[in-house]
Amino acid sequence: MTERLDGPQTPRGDGDVARGASPGPDETPQNPQTGTATHPALGDVTTGDTALPALATGPAARKAGYSGSGDLGPSPKVALFFLLPAFVLLGAWVVYPIIYSLLRSLYDAGGGTFVGVDNYAAIFSDSATLTTIRNNLIWVVVAPSLVTVLGLLFAVLTERVRWATAFKLVVFMPMAVSLLASGVIFRLVYEQDPDRGVANAIITSVHDVFASSSGYPGARPRENDQAPAVVDKGAVVTKQAAQAGSQVLIPLVGLKTEALPSGAAAAKEAQAAGELSGTVWLDFTPGGGTVNEIDGTEKGMPDITVEAVAGGAVKATTTTAADGTFHFSGLPAGSYQVRLPQENFAQPFSGATWLGPTLITPAIIGAFIWVWAGFAMVLIAAGLSAIPRDALEAARIDGATEWQVFRRITIPLLSPVLLVVLVTMIINTLKVFDLVFIIAPGSVQPQANVIALEMWRVSFGGGGNQGLGSALAIFLLVLVLPFMAINIRRFRREQA
Repeated sequence: MTERLDGPQTPRGDGDVARGASPGPDETPQNPQTGTATHPALGDVTTGDTALPALATGPAARKAGYSGSGDLGPSPKVALFFLLPAFVLLGAWVVYPIIYSLLRSLYDAGGGTFVGVDNYAAIFSDSATLTTIRNNLIWVVVAPSLVTVLGLLFAVLTERVRWATAFKLVVFMPMAVSLLASGVIFRLVYEQDPDRGVANAIITSVHDVFASSSGYPGARPRENDQAPAVVDKGAVVTKQAAQAGSQVLIPLVGLKTEALPSGAAAAKEAQAAGELSGTVWLDFTPGGGTVNEIDGTEKGMPDITVEAVAGGAVKATTTTAADGTFHFSGLPAGSYQVRLPQENFAQPFSGATWLGPTLITPAIIGAFIWVWAGFAMVLIAAGLSAIPRDALEAARIDGATEWQVFRRITIPLLSPVLLVVLVTMIINTLKVFDLVFIIAPGSVQPQANVIALEMWRVSFGGGGNQGLGSALAIFLLVLVLPFMAINIRRFRREQA
């Protein structure tokens, strides 16, 4: 109820404003129902201990630097003043280079002759640039998908194990390493020599568990007329045919004594009457010795495959003993040529040729996945934590299996996050440069080339054609823009 005051008014005390008295010039009027004071610039404010200013409006608020739209924060002029340095840097480092590259792509290598779109036509007619486009297509199809899938698996599985935080830290740690350093690391990982390359060291270790690595790479007969055997298509064969019941001596050289197996015994002549037999030994004695004869200190070469060949066909096969002797039991009478197959002298298995032209692109993609899988895992794990648990539990109560929960509930709810990771990885793969430049040796860089590396190579890496390099830069920008537009549209949709 409002009290009506008639007649002359008396000086106001503390409660006069609440009774409807007009405030003086230095007083703050109060709302009689809400108990708030009204300030000419700040609006209604509470008069209790938790007094907070309302939205600033009016001339006094604009004079104080607040915007007149009712939003907290500085006015547009003040915001523009602080954003101006960023706009200047953006224009100098992004807008100007794009405009300059667009204009430069219309001129020849020297920049003095206008050639129009000839540089863009050269992108799709030159075999080197077509290789880069093919490689980038492989990158875009393979790398983002694998990174997203691995990130999803890591994020889901780490929720079910102990020490999940420690595991995530280890997986995310490669993000703390620059791409340059990552390239140096994987250049060493992919070394061909198993003693230096970790990848081939693991492969050869597993291979040697299931397959024998014994062999004598480099072993060969002497290259002179007195040698009883010669090399024929990688195999060692005797010069003269041997009859059943005769003995064949095959001395070999080209191998250090230390390279013989630990079980090798002193070489001796075979003792088998009526059978084709012989000895294969390392015909080398430090300090001298008799050539093509077994000396007392020389050792036999065990586990060598020996074949008896007649008419171009293998009639019998045997292996040498620890002292290098071999015997062909039950061999029919006739003339035979003794042969040591090429497999006895093949180089030991040393793993895959990661840095060769065949595997170089998959090898670099593997390094890229190692770097970015942790990034995908962290983003997807954040999305998983936002999924309402009651939806998952309701599905389990209704009898859904874990795979059905994952496929029909978790994946659909995570689809916005998965799209963000996928699009971000596509942009990164289109711009990849560091890993390819560091990991790929110069001899195979053409096979591993990508657009960003080709752009640098033709412009500054010896090509000297800045016109074509600028065209490649604009072409790369055109490829990236659609994926940037997808991200921008998604951000706007989330803010709406």
